[in-house]
Amino acid sequence: MFLKMTAGLSGPLFNLAPGDQHEFDTDEAERLKAAGFAVDAEPAVPAPAKTKKGKATDVVSSESDGSGVDGAGQS
Repeated sequence: MFLKMTAGLSGPLFNLAPGDQHEFDTDEAERLKAAGFAVDAEPAVPAPAKTKKGKATDVVSSESDGSGVDGAGQS
């Protein structure tokens, strides 16, 4: 069961602060809710992936022959 913590709780497997969400087995979740340490929470839903819109632009200049900084072929 997914809970949202209303108080801090730490143990050997986790360290939770108020507002953190964590999944507990049903018995432990009911005990934490009864004690006032947590409330039911919706599972965290990952944000939808951002997609690029539009055409990618050409980042290579067509004005340079690629022969160096001053065009003299020096590196």
